[in-house]
Amino acid sequence: MPKKQPNLPVQKNERLDVTIQDLTHEGAGVAKVDGYPLFVPDTLPGEKADVKVVKTGKNFGFGRLMERHTTSGQRVDPPCPIYHWCGGCQLQHMNQDAQLTLKREQAVNALHKYMNRADIPVHETIGMDEPWAYRNKAQVPVAERDGELIAGFFAKRSHHIVDMDHCLIQGDQNDAAIQVVKNILKRYEIRPYDEASGRGVIRHIVARNGRLSGETMVMLVTNGKELPHKKQIVEAIRREVTGIHSIVQNINTKKTNVIYGEQTEILWGEKYIEERIGNLRFALSPRSFFQVNPVQTEALYEKIREFADLRRTDTVIDAYCGIGSISLFLAEQARKVYGVEVVGDAISDARKNAKLNHISNVEFSVGKAEEVVPWWRAALGIEADVIVVDPPRKGCDEKLLQTMIEMNPDRIVYASCNPATLARDLGILSDGGYDVKEVQPVDMFPQTAHVESVTQLVRR
Repeated sequence: MPKKQPNLPVQKNERLDVTIQDLTHEGAGVAKVDGYPLFVPDTLPGEKADVKVVKTGKNFGFGRLMERHTTSGQRVDPPCPIYHWCGGCQLQHMNQDAQLTLKREQAVNALHKYMNRADIPVHETIGMDEPWAYRNKAQVPVAERDGELIAGFFAKRSHHIVDMDHCLIQGDQNDAAIQVVKNILKRYEIRPYDEASGRGVIRHIVARNGRLSGETMVMLVTNGKELPHKKQIVEAIRREVTGIHSIVQNINTKKTNVIYGEQTEILWGEKYIEERIGNLRFALSPRSFFQVNPVQTEALYEKIREFADLRRTDTVIDAYCGIGSISLFLAEQARKVYGVEVVGDAISDARKNAKLNHISNVEFSVGKAEEVVPWWRAALGIEADVIVVDPPRKGCDEKLLQTMIEMNPDRIVYASCNPATLARDLGILSDGGYDVKEVQPVDMFPQTAHVESVTQLVRR
């Protein structure tokens, strides 16, 4: 018998009839029982449902949908046959207009919660005309089931792999490459890595594709340098994968859920494949970060450039610059752009990309933005008219935020993949003398609960 929690209005394994009132930022329905939130995946606001309580905590619990009594007008039938098991997508059961509304509301709610602001304009989310087959990179874990290699995505809230033959949000060329490589590994009886024992050979299959170039890179992430039948596997991939341009092995021997190890070897072909955004060309190395939706990346970067409102005399700092994609997008309209990124390989790619596009008014440095940017100012006298930040989900380092305030640029453009940390950081910048002018959400990841946004701040 599960231990009862007498202070809670619900108990584990209890069956309840509830009405869904809202959605979480991860797309789960929210029902309230005497004020206690119960999160129920695969439900939508307005739906009445029979729910089983599967987990309870002090402040909220989780429920499993047992039966829907009513159906929302926002509901659609998910086209993916494994949608209800796979954890890759969360919103296929919601129509596209409703998804875009939800993503805008995430930004609105975060601004209200963390800044107590309801007056900041948050525009309608920029969506896609075709919100399927958009991803240019697939990272697929492998496992063994009934003695056979399987490859797919992790089930919701678990490390159990759901075997996949076709993914509707992957680009067609990537999707096909994953299946071909999976079958080749089966043919040569390559043993999948086992998390529990630490044994086995293959950990992940990665496919990356240039949407306009048509070039495909395949990466095999292995649990050591040895790959049985390596020569035959490479030859088979060369013959059978459409558009193959590069075959890479990444070696990761650590007991970790981090995908990549530090060592990467080119088994065949080029070190780079090419992707294009607007008029710019980008060379993508095996582990370099690049946005996975090239169509929406162009929309995002155009909005960043609009909010930067550049003049030919402006100096721009691009913190968290990655492989220099935003820096190069802005360089055409600025006097000088300085980019900083902590990953050395990314900066090498950024410099290569500047040469590839014949752009000379950019300069890239390796290091932590919160350390390099103050040094630029103190040692080199660099002052920025515009600062652009595109940090990871945890948001900007507080030291960098304070440096930005001290540098006192005319404008700050903040690209974010996390509305909560965005709102937190906007609060700090607002207190430091900047007006938050407007927020533009962009649907970079249709069918999932994730949202990207761009915010313009102007010196008060």
